Amino acid sequence: MTEKEFSLRLAQLRNEKGVSARDMSLSIGQNASYINNIENGKALPSMSGFFYICEYLNISPKDFFDTNNKTPEKIQNVLGELEKVDDEYIDSIANIIKGLAKNE
Repeated sequence: MTEKEFSLRLAQLRNEKGVSARDMSLSIGQNASYINNIENGKALPSMSGFFYICEYLNISPKDFFDTNNKTPEKIQNVLGELEKVDDEYIDSIANIIKGLAKNE
């Protein structure tokens, strides 16, 4: 992933979450322009900064780099709920998802 792709991915995921760059910056303990500077290619986060970004977005670093996954936070939330469901229901849900995927 290039620096430009990193910036675009961050903006995409932040927008998906529905939060401003300023609010996200302040929420992760940075100055108000931190995320904006990353998204505009003026800076890159440190490794610990990147982990804070992922934690804030409720995704794993792997999810961040998986650009085919447009809504990783939603998928993580669904997976978390699936952990609470009995196996027979999971099988039913899996069949529904397979059916939906075939229709796309």
